[in-house]
Amino acid sequence: MDTHSENPTTPAAGLRALGAPAAVVAGAVVAAAILHFRDPHQPGSYGFCPVYALTGWWCPACGGLRAVHDLTNLDIGAAVAGNVLIVPFMAVMVFAWIGWVRRRWRGQRDRTIVFGPRVMVGVLIFVAAFTVTRNTSWGSWLAPA
Repeated sequence: MDTHSENPTTPAAGLRALGAPAAVVAGAVVAAAILHFRDPHQPGSYGFCPVYALTGWWCPACGGLRAVHDLTNLDIGAAVAGNVLIVPFMAVMVFAWIGWVRRRWRGQRDRTIVFGPRVMVGVLIFVAAFTVTRNTSWGSWLAPA
């Protein structure tokens, strides 16, 4: 038995285990900074949505860059107007990241988010319904502002 190996619950091992979550949050901070300083509200600043260009339909993510930009300015109302799904999605991602950090600190190497088949089908049905609704006249309030 190696007496120099560290228990995964020691602080040093816990810090080493946080490399992946730290890399993910660093990438998220860089992406948010880019969206904060390069305003996606300016036409053509990030190109175009290929789904919208090909079909004329707003995809479920249309308005997402503008919504994240608005969140970096702490304008939740404008973020919701850009894409109503982004605010709860970002909250879920923050809580999932916190849980990932906690599990890694404890030495657990399981997957970050695990969905069962029923949940996954439910999410896909919800996103499809959202997409269809935001592209109808009675759901146009869900279209990106």
